[in-house]
Amino acid sequence: MHRKLLLLFFLALLVAAAAQDKGTNSADKSMVLALENAWNQAELHHDAGAADAILEETFISVDHHGHLQTKARYIADLKDTSFHPEQISNTDTSIYLYGNTAIVTSAYRTKETDNGKPFVHHGRFTDTWVNLNGKWKCVANQETLTSP
Repeated sequence: MHRKLLLLFFLALLVAAAAQDKGTNSADKSMVLALENAWNQAELHHDAGAADAILEETFISVDHHGHLQTKARYIADLKDTSFHPEQISNTDTSIYLYGNTAIVTSAYRTKETDNGKPFVHHGRFTDTWVNLNGKWKCVANQETLTSP
């Protein structure tokens, strides 16, 4: 009888730990999704300060043209007001957690004007986020254009 109680106790601990882990995963996914949305807003409003807070110092990006950008280059481009994003929307977003790392995949649509020329882009992106000292930071981004 003592063994059964001990076994039930350990089983209850495992279930509680799994439930707590699931709750943490859900909160982390919600936070990363909120940061993705904040990043879109930062781009729409040329808000370099907001983008700076979201991106890790070692951030690296491969844009839809295949150009490699550091955080400094990305922030400089974000400040360029000859580029006028009107809409940025993400769809079909998935977030995969691996410990302190989150991988985000999503489709996106942007409607923009660059040097007076309007255009619409459709694409997919993959972002890599890392939880550093309790704060999620994006460390890498890759974009690919797709057909509408």
